[in-house]
Amino acid sequence: MPIALGKASRVLRVLLLSGKEYVCLMHLHKDISEDIIRKELNAYIGKITQLPPVKSAVKRVHRQREIYYIDIIEIDGRDVLFRIGCQAGTYIRKICFDFGKKLNMGANMQELIRTKAGPFNEKEIYSLQDLQEAFLLYSQERKEKELRKIVKPVEFAVKHLPKIWVHDSAVNSICHGIDLSIPGISKLESDIKENDLIAVLTLKNELVCIGNSLLTSEDIIKNDKGKVLKTERVFLDSDLYPKWKKDTV
Repeated sequence: MPIALGKASRVLRVLLLSGKEYVCLMHLHKDISEDIIRKELNAYIGKITQLPPVKSAVKRVHRQREIYYIDIIEIDGRDVLFRIGCQAGTYIRKICFDFGKKLNMGANMQELIRTKAGPFNEKEIYSLQDLQEAFLLYSQERKEKELRKIVKPVEFAVKHLPKIWVHDSAVNSICHGIDLSIPGISKLESDIKENDLIAVLTLKNELVCIGNSLLTSEDIIKNDKGKVLKTERVFLDSDLYPKWKKDTV
């Protein structure tokens, strides 16, 4: 579970909406061949329609979710250990329940561990003891390496998002809430789609804001004016970059 400090807490929504990966232990209520288990689990890859469990934090209506991959790690009798990558908001325990119901045998989730959330993975997991030791090392010996491994810049949390870099002259206007337009762009990634959540960066790779794209990469490249995205969250302090009499945004 990523923890954000100060203004970086604004980026948590990005992580809530990002794809997730889990390792799940599912217990089957009857014996069944491994071939059938593999075949039926692989059938979940792609778009699925899921009804959230009775005990859940969302309205209980059918909704579509996407399963990116399912890798079976081990099958031991009635216990199936698998890794699953999925869209945010997918209920893994419901996948286990539906799997058992589909095969008329019953199944339930025994254990679940989240191994990825956006750019964070299980290699990025640290305890409070780790943090305390890293801070002591820094405060006593001024060694930053271990502390920087644990406390990351906010830019790390958006590394999985499509990106646009803006001219210095556009930064201050964006920080004051003005939406980005094409003249303010210095460069961009080529796979931006309409309605994508975009990270806007300075040429020094500082996170300026995130917002929803109004145009595709192709539209931006072939036009010389027009609004590019609707700003949702601003992270950079205003007036850090020079004010221009006529800002280019």
